[in-house]
Amino acid sequence: MVHCRLCLNWNVPVSDASSLFPADFLSLMRQSLPDEASFAQFIAYSQQPLRRSIRVNTLKISVADFLSQTARYDWQLTPVPWCEEGFWISREDESLPLGSVAEHLSGLFYIQEASSMLPVTALFDAQPEVSAVMDMAAAPGSKTTQIAARMGNQGVILANEFSSSRVKVLHANISRCGVSNSALTHFDARVFGPALPEQFDAILLDAPCSGEGVIRKDADALKNWTLASTHEIAATQRDLLDSAFHALKPGGTLVYSTCTLNQIENQQVIAWLLERYPDAVEVVALDGLFEGAGQAATPEGYLHVFPQMFDSEGFFVARLRKTASVEPLPLPGYKVGKLPFSHLSRKLESEIAQAAAAVSLKWDASLELWQRDKEIWLFPKAVTPLLGKVRFSRIGLKLAETFAKGYRWQHEAVIALAKPDAAQTFELTAAEAEEWYRGRDIYPETEPTRNEMIVTYQQQPLGLAKKVGSRIKNSYPRELVRDGRLFR
Repeated sequence: MVHCRLCLNWNVPVSDASSLFPADFLSLMRQSLPDEASFAQFIAYSQQPLRRSIRVNTLKISVADFLSQTARYDWQLTPVPWCEEGFWISREDESLPLGSVAEHLSGLFYIQEASSMLPVTALFDAQPEVSAVMDMAAAPGSKTTQIAARMGNQGVILANEFSSSRVKVLHANISRCGVSNSALTHFDARVFGPALPEQFDAILLDAPCSGEGVIRKDADALKNWTLASTHEIAATQRDLLDSAFHALKPGGTLVYSTCTLNQIENQQVIAWLLERYPDAVEVVALDGLFEGAGQAATPEGYLHVFPQMFDSEGFFVARLRKTASVEPLPLPGYKVGKLPFSHLSRKLESEIAQAAAAVSLKWDASLELWQRDKEIWLFPKAVTPLLGKVRFSRIGLKLAETFAKGYRWQHEAVIALAKPDAAQTFELTAAEAEEWYRGRDIYPETEPTRNEMIVTYQQQPLGLAKKVGSRIKNSYPRELVRDGRLFR
């Protein structure tokens, strides 16, 4: 195992901590911790390697079936107490990257830090039934996919990401996990309060922050840390929180979280909102969220997770309820433009649904067909109230492209929608599945009986393929093709 720069100094005494951490940062941590013993524990844990964790993707497999399928591996899985789908993972052989095992490639689990599972758990604990959720800072997609799993792909998730370079990663993870109810945007999230007032049942603001909580996996997390930059970040967080609060329906739940540890970006940001809207917001305490939550609970009812508490990353979570409407913000000064999609006729809808069913692609009434030029899309019906109010970069699933001989079904739709019976599938061997992920045509040991089939491995759909002579033509998207060692 390769150790980070900090991790080589596991036994650095507290008196020498200033050589590793900024003095102002240490001062803030001392103010937040109850005594010197807790502070010493914090310093010690901050220099230890972070244990890895995963979350089972219940859109594709149950936790019980996942544990049964992976029992043959040398994995030691320890349940995460605040997420029934989450596990800390220890492996005897780590030569194969966890992201290259077959179950990860087919979307059966997501590599997600245990603490970051807390905000979604807090949200759904307060409001299990929601139809419209916003994830205001969504990339790389860990919480968006967790939300989708909790919603069972029903309703709609507006997943926003401000950083253009991270939008592609967000979409890739959503697609791999079979999410069909997302609508992606690419905005400074300050826009949502004015543009979408009182539109969401629940909102997660996992705010951009100084990242103090991630020092166990990123030795350079505090490299550019200053007290002044912390105050600047907090100002942005207040703007984002205000925007989120305006976009939330009365009675709705707002979860604010960060992967940082100082109170400037955490307690003080929430205190600002409570002071700003004293008659419209209340704190919903988190001290009973899971067994043991009390040790991280603050007097206000938030969770302030330091690394030593659960041997995890540092994290902060606050849960709020909007109790009344507030004065709306000024409308944004931009034009959305005309939506470049149109509804299909009933006749064409029926034709497409029948053609899709012939290759085992099926969907329920929560999705509806839209068309843009030669593209056929499936939108979550719950997105309709949002159309025309903000510009979306991608909505739902791209189902197909039309051409002279019919439809060219899209990979993301196959991953999300395929429900094949035995006659429609062709199960690959491990060697053949590896060839698939490398983007190569497959010369199977046993010749398929169908000319078009869903290729599977471990009963999970990998894509739609056609038989050409004695080979299976690979249709795996070029941008997803993998190099390096894979799961065999």
